[in-house]
Amino acid sequence: MSLMQQIIARAQANKQRIVLPESLEERTLTAADRSLADGLADIILIGNPDEIKALGKKLGLTHLDQATIIDPATSEKTEEYAQLLFELRKAKGMTIEKARQQVMDPLYFGCLIIKSGDADGQISGALSTTGDTLRPALQIIKCAPGITCVSGAMLMITDKPEYGDNGVLVIGDVAVTPMPDANQLAQIAVCTAQTAKSVAGIDPKVAMLSFSTKGSAKHEVVDKVVEATRMAKEMAPDLAIDGELQADAALVASVGEKKCPGSPIAGHANVLVVPCLEVGNIGYKLVQRLGGADAIGPILQGIARPVNDLSRGCSVDDIYKMVAITACQAMDAK
Repeated sequence: MSLMQQIIARAQANKQRIVLPESLEERTLTAADRSLADGLADIILIGNPDEIKALGKKLGLTHLDQATIIDPATSEKTEEYAQLLFELRKAKGMTIEKARQQVMDPLYFGCLIIKSGDADGQISGALSTTGDTLRPALQIIKCAPGITCVSGAMLMITDKPEYGDNGVLVIGDVAVTPMPDANQLAQIAVCTAQTAKSVAGIDPKVAMLSFSTKGSAKHEVVDKVVEATRMAKEMAPDLAIDGELQADAALVASVGEKKCPGSPIAGHANVLVVPCLEVGNIGYKLVQRLGGADAIGPILQGIARPVNDLSRGCSVDDIYKMVAITACQAMDAK
C-alpha cells in the first residue's frame, strides 16, 4: 500500500467534517463528489443549494445528496456566526454590521463553522489566493497554542528508499514565511515534525539544514539555524532533531558519519527544515522536476485546526488528496 493509500485509509476509518467553501468551482465539486463516493470525509459545501445541485447535475455527479449544504443567506446559524466574528474581532475595529456582511463570504463562514466546533477542517484556493485562504483562518481559528508562525510543508515521495523514511521526506517551510527568525524557524521545525507524524505516519527525525555542518562555516545565517535548533529542543524536548547540517550530511549515512559522528539524525533525517522560504520553494521543485519525486502539498501547519490552501492550477485529484490529508491533520488536532 502506497503512502497516499495509507493516508486515504486513515481518513476513511475516522471520517472528519471537511468544509469546501468554493462549492461552485467545478474541480472542487467533482472532488467533493468523489470524496463522498469513497467515504473519505463528511463534506460541507457553502453556497446556494439549488445552484450547487444544478452544477452537480451538469457535471454528472451522483453523490452530492450526501453532502451538507449550507447557504449563509438562509442558514439559521448565520446570525450566531456573525456575533462570534464580532466578538473575536471587535478589538480590531469589527462592528456587528461589518461582521454580518463578512459572514456572507464562504471562506469566513467556513472558518466560523470550524471555530464553533461544527466542522474539523477547510480547503480552498482553487479560486482564492493564499492570502484570502489564510486571512479568515488566522483571524478566526488562530494559531495553535505556542505557535505564532504559519508555515507550509511539502510531502516528497521519491523512488530512493535509502533516503528519509523509505523514500518519503517532509520539507518545511516551502510556502508561507519568507525569512523566518530563529524563533519562527524553531516553530517551523516543530510543526513540520508534527505534520510528518500526523499525515505521513513518520516517526520524525528532523535535520535543520544549512550550508554548514556543525561549525564548518561561519555566518550569521548559520548562527540562526544553530539558535533555532536549540529553541526547537526547548519547545519539544522529546523531538529527535539536530543541526546545523548540510543536506548530504542529513541524508547520506556515510557522509553523516564522516561530517557529524555521533549524531542521531545525520544520515537518517526524514524531516528537512530549510533556513528560508526561498531555499524550500526552490529545493522541493528541483527535487520534483529533476529527481522525479511526487510532491504533495503544501500542507499548511501552525493553525489550531487545519485550513489548507490549493494551487489555482490544482486538479481534482489534488483536491481529493488534500481532503484526506486535512482529515488526518484534523484527527491529530483533536
